[in-house]
Amino acid sequence: MKNINGKEQNGAGLEKNIQTDFLKSMSYGDYLHLDQILSSQHRCSDHHDEMLFIIIHQTSELWMKLILHELKAATKCIRHNNLEPSFKMLSRVSRIQQQLIQSWNVLATLTPAEYMEFRDKLGQSSGFQSYQNRLIEFALGNKNVHTLSVYQHEADLYEQMQQALHEPSIYDEAITALVARGLSVDHDAISRDWSQKYEPNASVEEAWLTVYRDVEQYWDLYELAEKLVDIGHQQQIWRFNHMTTVERIIGNKMGTGGSSGVTYLKRALDQNFFPELWSLRTKL
Repeated sequence: MKNINGKEQNGAGLEKNIQTDFLKSMSYGDYLHLDQILSSQHRCSDHHDEMLFIIIHQTSELWMKLILHELKAATKCIRHNNLEPSFKMLSRVSRIQQQLIQSWNVLATLTPAEYMEFRDKLGQSSGFQSYQNRLIEFALGNKNVHTLSVYQHEADLYEQMQQALHEPSIYDEAITALVARGLSVDHDAISRDWSQKYEPNASVEEAWLTVYRDVEQYWDLYELAEKLVDIGHQQQIWRFNHMTTVERIIGNKMGTGGSSGVTYLKRALDQNFFPELWSLRTKL
């Protein structure tokens, strides 16, 4: 029997060559381990909307895992002065960030009254404790040793966080790439304590200005700079949407993990990324 496109079908309406026997073959669900993923939503209450709350945060963590995967590879490319492959990876990071930004719109369908029905069931757990979000901040250059204290109860994770704290960020590697191309940068900017938050440097700004003033000669560095600006911009939008969503749902209440909630999130907006890539625009 054939369908309207002329394809052979069996009696159940499936195309003739569709695989249906998976006793000895890997299926879609097997490959993705869907049995584990889809059985990992454990509500602490009977409230309908807690499922939304769990899934939003679980999917966000999956997207963050992919961001870290791409940032790690892109940073390695830049370290080895192989800039072009990093551009695709960094573009992908930006697209993933857009997915994360949109997720706040879904969570914003949760009203204050609905959230209060199960908020007390969360105990001391809080998004502030997301180690992957912290690793992303570290990878982009926003280092803060004091944030590690919340991970001390997990030795392996704490060691991973310590390692990430002391590694150069993607921006540190980008600045080193400037030097590799013969641009002058203060020694202190490329040989410093990587565990400290990056601080603006006039020589770095001047080097980037040289790149922007001669795009033809430094096209790859210019492209790298704009990829980083895009990621920094998207990260700020994500932070802003996070803050406004939290404010919409809980107002100025304290966060479940003991943070000041919206006040803390507003302060985070002042911590920008790749400062010279923003300040140079005024001087062009």
